Order: sequence, then structure tokens, then C-alpha cells
Amino acid sequence: MSLFKNIFSKDKKETLDKGLEKSKTSFFGKLSKAVAGKSKVDDEVLDNLEEVLVTSDVGVNTTLKIIERIEARVSRDKYMGTEELNKILREEIAGLLSETHVGEDADFSLPATHKPHVIMVVGVNGVGKTTTIGKLAKQFKDKGLKVVLGAGDTFRAAAIDQLEVWANRVEVPIVKQKMGSDPASVAFDTLNSAVADDADVVLIDTAGRLHNKVNLMNELTKVKRVMQKVVPDAPHEVLLVLDGSTGQNAFEQAKEFTKATEVTSLAVTKLDGTAKGGVVIGISDQFQIPVKYIGVGEGIEDLQVFNKYEFVDSFFNI
Repeated sequence: MSLFKNIFSKDKKETLDKGLEKSKTSFFGKLSKAVAGKSKVDDEVLDNLEEVLVTSDVGVNTTLKIIERIEARVSRDKYMGTEELNKILREEIAGLLSETHVGEDADFSLPATHKPHVIMVVGVNGVGKTTTIGKLAKQFKDKGLKVVLGAGDTFRAAAIDQLEVWANRVEVPIVKQKMGSDPASVAFDTLNSAVADDADVVLIDTAGRLHNKVNLMNELTKVKRVMQKVVPDAPHEVLLVLDGSTGQNAFEQAKEFTKATEVTSLAVTKLDGTAKGGVVIGISDQFQIPVKYIGVGEGIEDLQVFNKYEFVDSFFNI
């Protein structure tokens, strides 16, 4: 099918295949039971397929769209064998996701319209937020960009220390203050430093609390307002990091965070350690916010740009 075009390099594709292995094994185990003893895609197979997709964390709304597309194809083709189901799923999900013009990047590129390009990174504790910042810093630096990190999660001492470890590992500057400092003050200092240093990209960590949305909203609003004293249109991006291994909980977190602040892009982490990779398909379809990055391994190179065609191709390729 023309939607699949070998966008990724061989190594990158192998990393993606390996990172989705658990999700794929779980999905096809369920799918083989759903079509056991059946040679033709009929109503019973479609009912079973619906259950497989929902229990694979694709999400109810996205599952119903996929089933509708397959039903239309079954009625059009009159006879469709169950052995074709994998190929059809792959094509119809790619077709569904292709209706939104996001998830089409092939590498870690940034718009050239802002300098520095300021990314504020949000997400609850434990989702891999700081690790994602560190890995992004490495990718941007490898593209020849000057990167500055801001340790704006002053709520936890460990968060500042962890970000400093990444800054040292990637060899990029970090701006920090002591635990308990005002996050807006850290952001202000970070942007001043970045402007003075003629940096290309700034990654600012923020506190990962969601138990009181009002406080979080106030804090993030203040951080934005103070940043704009240095860079008038900052932040240019608000990146929400979600833990893919939590499945539908990641969906709920996305809904809650989008109420608390204006999120412009998503990163879904820890996909290699879970069978819940289907959540990326649901999130890509349901949210009007692009999934930009996915984490498919522990290694520093295992944060990938999310390309929906490569993702679907890896997920449904056996």
C-alpha cells in the first residue's frame, strides 16, 4: 500500500520493531483466538475483533471507527478471508490516522522561526519526563543545535539532580536553583542564559503534580508569563509526557493535563516494557494534539520521532 514508504533507517526500524514486540505478541495472541475456526470475516469475527482492539488499549471511540472501516470493506469486497485480516487492519488504521496531518516526521527537526525554540515539558511524576528531556537534548545536540536545560521542577530535589546527571551526560548547560525555589524564576534565568548564549533550543522541566489542577494551572501560567518577559512568544511548545505502560490511564492523564494547560504535543514513553502500545493509536486518533515522540527502549537513542506509518507497519507486521 502506498501509505508505507520505508521512512526510517534499517536500525531505527529494528529498534521500533523490538520496542513494540510485547504489544504485538499480545495483540496477535488475542487476534488468533478471535478468528480461530473461522475462514471468513463475518459479524462474529468483527465483534471479537472489536473486543481485541479495546482490550489492546486502542480506545473505544477509535476501535468503533476501525470496525466501521472494516465493515465497509467487507460489504464492498463481499468475501474476505480471516487470513487477510492483519493486512486489512494495518491498511485501515494507517488510513484512519492519515486523515490528520500529524505524525509524519522522520527526524528530530524544529521550526526555524524561533531562536531559541522554547519547549516547556509537563507530566506527572514517574512518566519518564526528565529522561525524555535528556534524550531530546542528545538528539537536538547531535543535529548541531545549541541546547540549554532548565531545572524547573523545584518541588523534588531528585528531579533537579536527575536533570543535572543528564546535562552532564549529554554535555549541555543546565540552569538550576535550590529545591523549593520559584519555578518561574528558574525559567526566567534559563531563558536569559539561552539568549545570552545564542542557544537554539531550550528544554524546561516542570513540577509533576496533578492532585490540585488549580495550583498546577496557576504555576504553569506564571512560568509562561515570566518566560515571555525574556522571549515574548515563549513557550513555543508545551510537550506532555505520558507513560504508555499505563494504557488508558495515559489517556485520562492527557485529558486532565489539557484542562490544566495548553498542551501542543505529546511524548508516549515506556512502550517497550508493556503490551499496551495500542494506546498510541487511540491517542493519535482521539486527541487534537500530535504524538511527537515515543520511547521504545532504555537507551539514549531509543526515543524516536513518532511516524504513524512506521508505527502501524511495525505493530501489524509479523
